Amino acid sequence: MKRINLQKAKSQIARPTTIRDINKRIVLNYVRDRAPISRAEIARETELHRSTVSVIIDELLESGLIVEIGSGVSTGGRRPTLFDLKKDVPCAIGIDLGPRTSTIALADLAGSILEKESFSTSPDVEFMTTQIVDRVGRIADRFPGQGLEIGMSVPGLVDQKLGKVFHVPYFNWHDWDICEKVRQRTGMTVIVENDANATALAELWFGHEKIRKTDTFVMVLVGEGIGTGIIFDGQVYRGEMGAGGEFGHMILGTDAPVDCSCGSRECWEAYASEPAIVERYKRRLKDDAMKQNDTNVSDIIELAQHGERHAVDAMRETVHYLGNGISNLIVGLSPQVVVVSGRMTAAWDLMADDLHRVMERSVLAGLPQTELMPSSLGDSPTLTGAVGLVLARKFGAVN
Repeated sequence: MKRINLQKAKSQIARPTTIRDINKRIVLNYVRDRAPISRAEIARETELHRSTVSVIIDELLESGLIVEIGSGVSTGGRRPTLFDLKKDVPCAIGIDLGPRTSTIALADLAGSILEKESFSTSPDVEFMTTQIVDRVGRIADRFPGQGLEIGMSVPGLVDQKLGKVFHVPYFNWHDWDICEKVRQRTGMTVIVENDANATALAELWFGHEKIRKTDTFVMVLVGEGIGTGIIFDGQVYRGEMGAGGEFGHMILGTDAPVDCSCGSRECWEAYASEPAIVERYKRRLKDDAMKQNDTNVSDIIELAQHGERHAVDAMRETVHYLGNGISNLIVGLSPQVVVVSGRMTAAWDLMADDLHRVMERSVLAGLPQTELMPSSLGDSPTLTGAVGLVLARKFGAVN
């Protein structure tokens, strides 16, 4: 579902020959992005007739999508009524399947998380199916008839249109029927998406203002592997059968420090993922005859932020390969912006200069300048993306 660009909204206004729903979604987006806002302001911005805006506002009020929040300042007549999204009321259930931890959350129309629960991810697909179906089912039972929909983020190959999970490489799951099982239990619509695409969608809807106003960008998700989400013209590019954007498996060398999820030591994610950072750090401790502990990537990032030399060196070597891969994306796709997401970005001050140096050295001179920036979504971007799958259906442009 394409995000409506309010900068171009006037050219998208539906005339009598097009469907009414487009105008309704545009008005809803103005309330979302510009609240508190009045009928007159919406009419002025969109160039829709005042009576048309009033009818749409009444429909949105009746459907429970917006609420009156008071009166604005008078400009000579009656004080205008102001509107905002209806918040703090459940609208979406987000399911985020992670390689180590999975999370299920309840969110409102603004994307705010109202409640969530996390649990360890098991490699046993039947166990995980039962866990997800039961936990989501209990939430659904608490809110019958409220029109909730479900979005699910998965670290694997999916076909969103068919609602199928073809392959989850981390666990080697094939043809997982989780969406149908959840739908049967809850009766709700279930939208599934690859985790990197979901994160890109989260950037599009909830990210930094610069990203929300950008039509073309690439999101690089660094975690147990590396995923890329590509936004072209305000919507996710998925490719044939949802396989687009699998740049984590592009060849970057021949002797990475860890195996890729596909088993190779040649892939980008084998050089620049979180496990690569951990392995490089452990090797440096061993080479320095220091006793190793169970340090994880969060510990290493924190140590690097405080200047511990082994952690700094492990981070910088990993950032070198991360930058090489990003350079390839820029050369091939020429995006306006590249957003880096994941726990590594907590040390952005440490890694930003190194990333820029690698990119400037390897990107061809004369190409349009691409801006590089860290994600602003915090430590749960894929969960935010799962919720965004639902919200995109409510706010997005009609295809």
